[in-house]
Amino acid sequence: MKTKIDTVSTLLDALPFIKEFSGQTVVIKYGGSAQTSPRLKEQFAQDILLMYLVGIRPVIVHGGGRQITDMLDALQINTEFIHGQRVTTKEIMRIVEMVLSGEINKEIVSLLNFHGAKAIGISGKDAKLITAVAKDFSKWGLTGEILEVKSEVICNLLDEKFIPVIAPIASSDELGHPGYNINADLAASYIAKSLKASKIIFLTDIVGVLDINKELLPTLTIEDIQELKSSSVIYGGMIPKVDACLEAVTGGVKKAHIIDGRIEHSILLELFTSEGVGTQITL
Repeated sequence: MKTKIDTVSTLLDALPFIKEFSGQTVVIKYGGSAQTSPRLKEQFAQDILLMYLVGIRPVIVHGGGRQITDMLDALQINTEFIHGQRVTTKEIMRIVEMVLSGEINKEIVSLLNFHGAKAIGISGKDAKLITAVAKDFSKWGLTGEILEVKSEVICNLLDEKFIPVIAPIASSDELGHPGYNINADLAASYIAKSLKASKIIFLTDIVGVLDINKELLPTLTIEDIQELKSSSVIYGGMIPKVDACLEAVTGGVKKAHIIDGRIEHSILLELFTSEGVGTQITL
């Protein structure tokens, strides 16, 4: 009986958060171990389904850098990174699109639909959802910088009760152009901005942003982040993560969260508990 009472208590604790977020749009950047571990994939699908069933409007933007590199290695195609971003030649762009739009996107959609959701997979090329230009063609090739996100494309899908699953590939205004490879974190931020989402959640392989003593910082403001960056407490691979969060919150998203996707049901813990997990970033 105690177990049953504890279960009811947990549900009641989550009720205020369910009421708060029902009808709200939440963008999830899906990556890291959560995207490659079979157990975490299943839990991710369950989390998204529960969000969907309680009236939250989830939008998923996925990465796939590890899988792209694996495919390039298998095909014996050299790949190069500059400041953490892949140099995208025309040959590599074909592989990027094949892996992101073909393999990964459809796997996520199939998994969500298997669990009872109503998911649909698209890329930024579909209906010209995302338009971009070259970030610096001489340096990064077909790695793109976003010009526009047509939020009405996503809103139409949400209104029809679909869960959009978006591959971060952008279209070009040039006829016959192969498109652009977009950093998935930034794609998620631009999409969240365009939708004026309530939250954006980045699933990562880290517990969140840490202070100089390697302790978790549960809440940060823009000023906090600038200070931590200037003192090199935030450095390396964490810089693009927090920059993507800043891009979102300065663009109208209420809160951004960096959470550990290796924790079981981390999305639900962030959304439906008072303590949350990871680091939240606000204005």
